[in-house]
Amino acid sequence: MCSSDLRRDKPFIAVNCAALPEGLLESELFGHEKGSFTGALGRKIGKFELANQGTILLDEISEMDLPLQAKLLRVLQEYEIDRVGGREPIPVDVRIIATTNIELRDAINKGRFREDLFYRLNVIPLIILPLRERKDDITLLADYFFKKYTSISGKKISKISEETISFWMKYDWKGNVRELENVIERAVLLCDGDVILPTHLFMEGGIIGDNKGDPAVKVGMSVKEMEKQLIMSTLNEVKGNRTHAAVMLGISIRTLRNKLNEYNK
Repeated sequence: MCSSDLRRDKPFIAVNCAALPEGLLESELFGHEKGSFTGALGRKIGKFELANQGTILLDEISEMDLPLQAKLLRVLQEYEIDRVGGREPIPVDVRIIATTNIELRDAINKGRFREDLFYRLNVIPLIILPLRERKDDITLLADYFFKKYTSISGKKISKISEETISFWMKYDWKGNVRELENVIERAVLLCDGDVILPTHLFMEGGIIGDNKGDPAVKVGMSVKEMEKQLIMSTLNEVKGNRTHAAVMLGISIRTLRNKLNEYNK
């Protein structure tokens, strides 16, 4: 196996285990051969092969189904993968980083996660405190996301107001860093000046400062803006999960993606 230093300049591949159903996730991780299932028009190299000699991040590993967990355990034990429809195992040398936002011991007790896989993965555990317990990080993270989304949108916004930062320092971030990122992305899109103010914060309960807590419909608001408000509100409700938001809105994920790209222009 490679040492950490040798992996430093090697591939880093990230996979969101919650974003794909079991059948597609297996193909995404291990690849498949041509004709192995309907729609397999050619050979696909999986993420483990792409990460060979490097690192693979399995985000939200707790969302992986039990049968696939068993196959992952074999990869960890044997250092080889099997492509879907493949005839021979393929050796791989990969460092695995697994993340989850739930307590895996509880998932084990409920029969949702394999105990043997847990102990095989749990070599060097790192526990990251929720954002509400490390408020000193908010300013640094906010600055990073602010620069990121003003650059993407091309908007000439100079700064985030002190009142806005003050509110964030008092807010209970149930969605942690992802919620902060989503809030800042929306604030940049909604900002119509050069400073992000509390009134631009479209968070749980509505826009901050709106006592009615229902910012979606206002007299004089255009249909396009109402649509935008509805989409952003739905994304907030599902913690930024675009797949769930698209289902709730009754549109395709492609349509939702196009709408968000349109708002970023």
